[in-house]
Amino acid sequence: MATVIITGANRGIGLELCRQFQERGDTVIAACRNSSEALDKLGVRVEAGVDVCSAQAVSLFVEILSGQKIDILVNCAGTLEGNTLNSLDFDSIRRQFEVNSIGPLRISAALLPRLSAGSKIAIITSRMGSIADNDSGGQYGYRMSKTAINMAAKSLSIDLAPKNIAVGLFHPGFVRTEMTGGNGLINADESAAGLIQRIDDLSMENTGSFYHANGEPLPW
Repeated sequence: MATVIITGANRGIGLELCRQFQERGDTVIAACRNSSEALDKLGVRVEAGVDVCSAQAVSLFVEILSGQKIDILVNCAGTLEGNTLNSLDFDSIRRQFEVNSIGPLRISAALLPRLSAGSKIAIITSRMGSIADNDSGGQYGYRMSKTAINMAAKSLSIDLAPKNIAVGLFHPGFVRTEMTGGNGLINADESAAGLIQRIDDLSMENTGSFYHANGEPLPW
């Protein structure tokens, strides 16, 4: 049985990850800015007030976890705001960098003292951050922020290799959630099941790799 921390746990993929990790017997700590009725009903440990954009909030979260060993850290908190070339909003782009790029790095770095050899860090990213896969343009803030966290995660995988801590980058698929306005090809439960399988398969042999939830390797 593993102890799993999941950020962005109050809805969508994060909520479903909490549900499925708990159902298989893992100890789940659900981190979020604000809890939800659905999350409260799961009966997992909920730590609200965890804003990944706030150094103070993250520091307080670390204090609350004093002495807690972490086996799996899942960075799932994210935001999507549309930005086309004809409607660029640079404040929106900055917000997406704060949440999608800096946030996971801030949380991961702050919780490193709670991780040990054999622990894993999962970054829920997006194939929209793949430069080679970009054949439709647009979505400047989201694409750029996901490319940035992909690079950060790759560096983490190298820096943490001597500590035997594996880092994986995972695209959840095009999932029907509130963030996508209900659009998508799969539901959150299917995505979460695939992500958990990829996290289970994560090891020092494939640390730093970029995978689709369905197991397909993705290009950088």
